[in-house]
Amino acid sequence: MQLAASWMFEEGLIGNQLFCYGTLLPGQERWQFLAPYVLDYQPDQVVGRLYDTGLGYPAADFDCVGVVHGIRFRLDPGRLEEALSLLDEIEGAVEGMYHRVAVTTETGERVHAYQYGGEGLGLTDLPEGNWLSR
Repeated sequence: MQLAASWMFEEGLIGNQLFCYGTLLPGQERWQFLAPYVLDYQPDQVVGRLYDTGLGYPAADFDCVGVVHGIRFRLDPGRLEEALSLLDEIEGAVEGMYHRVAVTTETGERVHAYQYGGEGLGLTDLPEGNWLSR
């Protein structure tokens, strides 16, 4: 199965699911921002590489060979625009730190995800692709 990120997408084709791999996961520091929009979730993974920024949060590159473990969240469709707007701000998408992209998960779901777009950090590869088990 080929999985890929896309910098441009039509929101209607992606639906109301979001793949997360770091600080937006349950129990992590930014979960409180995502939680009010979540209807349900399950573990999933996507093709890519995961890195430790050394600043307390990870960075993912979905254009690389490897695997990123995380959770696929189904968000309230009536609040999807509100949720994505808030998360764009929190994830630094407004400043270009992370970009919201479309990825296809191992289970075949086309979802939103945040890919690292910053520069200048000394990124450390997390070969197992799992932020929680680093």
